[in-house]
Amino acid sequence: MNDRKYRFIDLFAGAGGLSEGFVMNGNFTPLAHVEMNKDACDTLQTRSVYHYLKENGKIDIYEKYQKSQVKKAELYSQVPEDLLKTVINNEISENSIQGIFNEIDHIIKEETIKELDLIIGGPPCQAYSLVGRAVSSNKMSTDPRNFLYIQYVKFLQHYKPKIFIFENVPGILTAQKGETFKAILSEFDRIGYTVDYKILNSSEFGVLQNRRRVIIIGWRKEFDLEYPSFEDCNIDLNVTVSDILYDLAALEHGQEKNEYIADENEYLRESGIRNSQDILTHHICRKHNENDRKIYKKVIQAWNDNQTRIKYTDLPDELKTHKNITAFLDRYKVLAGDIRCSHTMIAHISKDGHYFIHPDIEQCRSISVREAARVQSFPDSYYFEGSRTAKFVQIGNAVPPLMAKGLANKIMNMLEEV
Repeated sequence: MNDRKYRFIDLFAGAGGLSEGFVMNGNFTPLAHVEMNKDACDTLQTRSVYHYLKENGKIDIYEKYQKSQVKKAELYSQVPEDLLKTVINNEISENSIQGIFNEIDHIIKEETIKELDLIIGGPPCQAYSLVGRAVSSNKMSTDPRNFLYIQYVKFLQHYKPKIFIFENVPGILTAQKGETFKAILSEFDRIGYTVDYKILNSSEFGVLQNRRRVIIIGWRKEFDLEYPSFEDCNIDLNVTVSDILYDLAALEHGQEKNEYIADENEYLRESGIRNSQDILTHHICRKHNENDRKIYKKVIQAWNDNQTRIKYTDLPDELKTHKNITAFLDRYKVLAGDIRCSHTMIAHISKDGHYFIHPDIEQCRSISVREAARVQSFPDSYYFEGSRTAKFVQIGNAVPPLMAKGLANKIMNMLEEV
């Protein structure tokens, strides 16, 4: 079915950003994805179908699906049914884990896999994030997501992969005064893994976004390995955020317009975000009320004039609609097109577009779904399932595929040594 050398399981897979980076490496194939969100699972299945059809010279029907010329059922009928079953739509919990093991064990048996190479993934980060703790009365100390790492450990115990990657937000280092992170490292050690970690920034991997993540890498204690150096991944690019915006059609707020207005540039081509055969989808933005658009104009103008960020308290009183003037004062923020990297993409973009305003004052809108996906370095061929809100959530929570590809390159080198 495939010629890739290494097989992996993706836990808490989301829309598949981490997995996509490993597939982009060319030497990895997912054995299974496990994800509780139905829309994200639909996206994972559609992406699995894309890769299968591309490898088998049948990409034309996928392109018809992108254009809404065929239904999903017809698209999915073009691939083996077993491929779709590798996406497991289930919450990872004490009650469900054995059933998930049974499903993956069946896949392993069918594919006669003797040993798993890799497990990747990271539990939902809300319980560890600084923002989440700031708005929680008990700093999320009782949030059950604090303990999802225990389920991750059980997967390691059951499948004994050679290597694993555990990804999360930097806030995990200080959650519960650092006790949670100590417990996580202790559990990995207890079950037979040597581990190390670093805080890595997606901007160091060619992503046009500052996105810091804790990347724990573990390997079985029998292997003489060490945490890889990522210094050679630090790509010095002569680009700005506008390089991922310029070729997309201008939009009125609330409009969808899936048109390219220029050829792809070197960055889009070399990063894999766009190639000349791509079909544009998801270039749709939300509609805004007049008050918000007035604020957007002021925010854009302030940045374009002298790169100034306007705080909520700087706005004229007639534009203020919130009573909170002590916290989250940077709630309106332009996606600055004239600097190397954007600020961190977050899932809150699904609730409103205030934190990601398009830099073109003539358009005066928040960014589109496709523009958000590009900030995260998703290829234009990536099709997100679900409502517009669901797509924004999936994108905001994702690991940038280009960063994941950099991780995959190093993990491949490690696997070649064992």
